[in-house]
Amino acid sequence: MTNDTLPRDHDLADLQATARAFANERIAPHAEALDAQARFPYEIIAELGELGFMGITVPEEYGGGGLGALALAVVLEELARVDSSVAVTVSAHTTLGTMPIAWFGTDVQKARFLPDLAAGRRLGAFALTEPGCGSDAAAVETSASWDGTNWTLSGQKMFITSAGTKITGSAITVARSAKGEITTFIVPADSPGYLPGAPLRKVGWRASDTRPLMLDQVVIGDELRLSDRGEGLRQTFSALAVGRIGLAAMGVGLAQGALDLALAYTQKRWAFGRPLSGHQAVQFQLAEMATEITAARCLLHHTARLKDAGEAFATEAAMSKLVAGRLGQTVAERSLHLHGGYGWMEESPIARLYRDAKVLEIGEGTTEVQKMVIARALGAVGDHVSTVGAPAPELGARTVTSEHRGGVGL
Repeated sequence: MTNDTLPRDHDLADLQATARAFANERIAPHAEALDAQARFPYEIIAELGELGFMGITVPEEYGGGGLGALALAVVLEELARVDSSVAVTVSAHTTLGTMPIAWFGTDVQKARFLPDLAAGRRLGAFALTEPGCGSDAAAVETSASWDGTNWTLSGQKMFITSAGTKITGSAITVARSAKGEITTFIVPADSPGYLPGAPLRKVGWRASDTRPLMLDQVVIGDELRLSDRGEGLRQTFSALAVGRIGLAAMGVGLAQGALDLALAYTQKRWAFGRPLSGHQAVQFQLAEMATEITAARCLLHHTARLKDAGEAFATEAAMSKLVAGRLGQTVAERSLHLHGGYGWMEESPIARLYRDAKVLEIGEGTTEVQKMVIARALGAVGDHVSTVGAPAPELGARTVTSEHRGGVGL
């Protein structure tokens, strides 16, 4: 399916079927080897670009699918069900490396960057985290100096997804001016002084590209400034809120994959004269996992629908990531336990899912940051409460009150 044939009527069932078939046929057979070799899946990313999944939310006039957050969530669930490395590459590229250009970029910036990003010919990165700051986005130290003609960016970024692949095209970079203003810039990866470090050795997500990034006197024109001066945090929080939908979808997808593995294993593994799935204790565990996954998926899809409807969604995004991040870990752990000794072997797919799950509580804002966002929405704000992770104004910092309780919210 190409960009031109992505479902115009948001037929999510067809979209899901396409993503699931691709995940089963083109990703699953290679996931173990890619993980073991920490090898970036260039061929798979190219095929995802041909399917239109790398630009699923990019406007059609720039070669994208023109779909919304719910469509993206459905695709990411299916990818993460078999491999989180591919899923996080798509998620970070789409929500952090591409969406801000589509939202905030000038017509010239969109025309220059979006077509290649949407097609998957180039990957977009988002350079926020630094060695000395992560959750506290306002503490960035990367400098942006203006000489009246050009900007010069200097600093060290850390844990940047897709910062140094052969197809990395640009990195949206968060930097601070001499006046203390935080501003975002689109930094082309071929800029002199754009220096990706060596890939980092990770517990999970081993086939994705994660590395430090040095900006050594990178000179760019003002036409590559993405935000108004001092508006970088607003854009950053906007991107992170949608990024949390992406990681929540990955948590739900990983949990579903872990449940699928547990069900298949317990149906074929016998103990005491019957399949493991014939024992009530195992049945109860499977039932609990299925119920929790369904509940998390409902919250995720509700959040995505809020985003697509143009309504406030930052609080629900934090809730969804909080729930799904935990869910991925708990279901993977229970599935591994049901696999017994086989689950502890690297040859078993559940071992990889188990390793991949923990970072879901770290990336796109830690569990603690999500709780801070949610607490602020509840009105639990005082002088001691930080503004870390605060939603951007256009996200509408939803206040959750008693009128919301009993629904999908509280």
